[in-house]
Amino acid sequence: MFMTPDEVADMTGYLRPKEQVKWLNAERFGYVIGADGKPKVLRQVVIARLGGHNEKKGPELRLG
Repeated sequence: MFMTPDEVADMTGYLRPKEQVKWLNAERFGYVIGADGKPKVLRQVVIARLGGHNEKKGPELRLG
């Protein structure tokens, strides 16, 4: 679901939430701010943005 705080820090290169938010805004990654004041980034968004594939695959509707 969400990236861990360590993963967000690794991706942004910053430890402080304020700086992480600044980087996320500059790179146009969506996020929400949690009650702890830290940005929460969906793992799926990052995977899709970087051109990767999600390992979990849901049901598919096939017509025809």
